[in-house]
Amino acid sequence: MRLKDLGLVSLLTSTLWMAVGCATPGTPLPPSLHLPRPVEDLQAERKGERVVLSWSQPTITTDRQNITRLGVTQVCRAFRQFPMASCVELVKQLPLSELQTGNGERHEMVVWEDALPAGSTDASATVTYAIEVLNTNGRSAGFSNQVRVSLAPTLAPPIDLKVEVQTDGVHLTWVEPPHEASSSSVRFHFRVFRRLLSVKPAQREFTVVDDVALANGTSTFLDHSFEWEQTYEYKVTPISEVIGPTQPVEVQGEDSSIVKVTVRDIFPPEKPTAVQAVFSGAGQRPFIDLSWAPNSEADLAGYNVFRREGSDDARQVNKQVVKSPSFRDEAVQPGVTYTYSVSAVDLRGNESPRSEEAHETVPKE
Repeated sequence: MRLKDLGLVSLLTSTLWMAVGCATPGTPLPPSLHLPRPVEDLQAERKGERVVLSWSQPTITTDRQNITRLGVTQVCRAFRQFPMASCVELVKQLPLSELQTGNGERHEMVVWEDALPAGSTDASATVTYAIEVLNTNGRSAGFSNQVRVSLAPTLAPPIDLKVEVQTDGVHLTWVEPPHEASSSSVRFHFRVFRRLLSVKPAQREFTVVDDVALANGTSTFLDHSFEWEQTYEYKVTPISEVIGPTQPVEVQGEDSSIVKVTVRDIFPPEKPTAVQAVFSGAGQRPFIDLSWAPNSEADLAGYNVFRREGSDDARQVNKQVVKSPSFRDEAVQPGVTYTYSVSAVDLRGNESPRSEEAHETVPKE
């Protein structure tokens, strides 16, 4: 390299070093306070004299840093006050051990139950809940969202729930415990729940079947909406409906015991009626037409037709189930009296008793 070129490289290097050395430093960031971001998804559900709270634990701080360790979580409540400006009543301090799994990892969702004090029910009142998640220094960024729960009275759970499968469906019966009457501010009724057991455990959720009015004694309910050959569990829950200026608010009481049943269809259809046999065939090949009143079962598959001659045993004459309430018998002989009966068959192969017999004679040629 020429001497002139070496000088140029040296000049450029010096200029670059001066530019780097004179760079202006950025504004320094304040140290993190490690305050957990306040919970935003607190939910509350009343169940009898219990309030079930659930929320997601915070995973980042207010300055968007990952949380490595939490302090305690405080549960606050206030009767007849909304919103809370401060923690009116500290109900519980949940230590870190109650917020972790056995492996020391944080629960994705925390669930905690609060027991309402005796005598706190009041149809016109509410209780407010909020939680406050602290850091290891006992500081927080403030309350979670606040939720209100009605303090309306609830009925005791139904007694002696029983289930029985009959021809027309699943029959539930239970005994109502002593209870106060509905009023202008609170109406009471029962709600029937059902869950299917033939699915994966994670999918076995109770769903509402129907609501049932109070019977002041023994209540009954008939379930038509099930599927045959399935196993179900049922429970009944008292519901308090709080009448207010806007939409009614529902509060659930404690559930009844759970009953289990497998709904197998072992019930045959009703036997057919009004069977008639009429000969036709003048001038043509003789036959006997049969007709009967149609069955009304929803799961009816069809009918079987039986025939006998004289004192012989009856034999089935149809090869396939007869779909309509009629049948033509062309395998007849002149001068013979035939006796017919009909049975009904459902989709699961249950067969009814045979109908009353009908007679017809084929004239001699």
